[in-house]
Amino acid sequence: MLRRRWTVCGRYDSMGLVRTMLITGASGGIGAAVVRAAADHGYRVMAAGRDALRLDQLCAETPQTTAVLLDLRRPDDLPDSLIELDRLDAIVHCAAVADVASVEDTPYPLWLETLTVNVAAAAEITRRLLPALRNAVGHVVFVNAAPDTHAVPRWSAYAASKVALRELADSLREEEACLGLRVTTIYPGSTATELLQKVRAQFGRPFNPADCIQPATLASVVLTVLDMRDDAYLPELSVLPTPRP
Repeated sequence: MLRRRWTVCGRYDSMGLVRTMLITGASGGIGAAVVRAAADHGYRVMAAGRDALRLDQLCAETPQTTAVLLDLRRPDDLPDSLIELDRLDAIVHCAAVADVASVEDTPYPLWLETLTVNVAAAAEITRRLLPALRNAVGHVVFVNAAPDTHAVPRWSAYAASKVALRELADSLREEEACLGLRVTTIYPGSTATELLQKVRAQFGRPFNPADCIQPATLASVVLTVLDMRDDAYLPELSVLPTPRP
């Protein structure tokens, strides 16, 4: 089995190759923070998303980062730059949509988009890249919903997609354990992103970034998970904002 080694300037595998990470949802708040943290830790980063302007700006500001235009509403149409990968050390799935609507007001196209972007795309990307992940004895990280997100009125499509994402992660973990692939699910509490601000507004609830986990903090948790030594890993963990008096 390949072993990792650490240097001051980067992350390398046992063959001296720079470690490569794919991050989906890279144009969002959490994804962009993970891109920056991974690049700071010396990874070669593939930043995937569908907002070309934001991706270009992110990559221009972040070394060792390549933009990958990827529309997760059509996950069967992956770019050649991903399909042709021989090895991949990590995937971090950060992408999500989270429209607020009652069951009555959630038509089939919204269900389809939510389930596709939030879970089916993660499944398809992981499936297509399993050979590259296996070659690197890699790690897959799924950024899920807040802990105990369950039966939320006016949020059924989102909640259902995140339950499905947990089941995907748990099944993948069991199936790939014999090959050394590690699978981690992270359940972050309220995180200060544009998406949360939009969701809070749709629910008619206040949004105060100071009361939330900062994206850079959550990104540091992701990198801690990925950089653990080879004798142990975290299959799942919850991250909560610090309580305020």
